[in-house]
Amino acid sequence: MVDQEDTIFHKIIKKEIPSKMIYEDEDVYAFKDINPCAPFHCLVIPKNMQGLSSLSKANESHLDILGKLMLAVSKIAAQEKLEKGFRTVINTGEEGGQTVDYIHIHIIAGRNLSWPPG
Repeated sequence: MVDQEDTIFHKIIKKEIPSKMIYEDEDVYAFKDINPCAPFHCLVIPKNMQGLSSLSKANESHLDILGKLMLAVSKIAAQEKLEKGFRTVINTGEEGGQTVDYIHIHIIAGRNLSWPPG
């Protein structure tokens, strides 16, 4: 596992790695995915992950940041005019497709999304 303070998302938050910002507030940062799987694909991350590397690690102390992430998704959907629909994805663990040990939400939109995914 990567050091909790040395993921690519930590480096993006610190501006050590460039990103194309979509949304930002005091607690949340969202940016375009560098390998999009749809016309619109962004990642939503907390600026302070509070030790929350994966959704499976969430506990009651994370309620505030989880709520802020979900509210940011709603704001981004309105900002980006995703009224036709979008998908939110939180990959969790290796078999769930999580590749960065830092809680994050994918917002995917801009085409018909089939079910089941992957």
